[in-house]
Amino acid sequence: MRLDKFLADMGFGTRKEIKKALKKNPVLIDGRPIKDGSYPVDEDTIVYIDDQPISYIKYEYYLLNKPQGYVCAITDNRYPVVMDLIESWRHDLVPVGRLDLDTEGALLITNDGDLNHRLLSPKHHVQKKYYVEVEKPLPANAGDQFSQPMDLGDFVTQPAVFEAIDDTRAYLTITEGKFHQVKRMFEAIGCPVTYLRRESFSILTLEDLETGQYRALTANEIELLQNQ
Repeated sequence: MRLDKFLADMGFGTRKEIKKALKKNPVLIDGRPIKDGSYPVDEDTIVYIDDQPISYIKYEYYLLNKPQGYVCAITDNRYPVVMDLIESWRHDLVPVGRLDLDTEGALLITNDGDLNHRLLSPKHHVQKKYYVEVEKPLPANAGDQFSQPMDLGDFVTQPAVFEAIDDTRAYLTITEGKFHQVKRMFEAIGCPVTYLRRESFSILTLEDLETGQYRALTANEIELLQNQ
């Protein structure tokens, strides 16, 4: 590939911007200063910018334990965004799906567009497990109600898996990801949600990941997601 594409893919600007920057500040490849954006490189090439080695990584995958108060977006005029929590050279990373501003938990972030699309496609039935705290005691038949399709007006849910912890706490596993879906499902049974955290997304679980922390996915996790 060309050097300007290499650097653009790694988040150093547009190819046009990179061409201009190279003329003023050449990079080093194999100890040689390179100013030409068309210079041929491959995925194993190490490019040095200001003495910092840059390796080519086609796709990056991160699991973030999203805190409250962050928007699942690239930019926002009112609130901090989840991308502020990820340290990466790239500018093409995006969150896979959304969690509400006041919702915490497992959020996949990647620049793999094909995987993003596949995991969000309804036909793949990707499971998302939530820990829920509610304002009022849960009815005794909550599990029966969630195990059936629920008509929320603008859409009908797929059957969900309900696991009670006590009379105001539970887990709910769904396979869709509609706007405010979990909150609306609990409101439909008369129990407004006071706290919500996504415990898992597909095969990804929070485990010991503290709120606000993130980690790179393992090769095995990436393979499992791609075969979802």
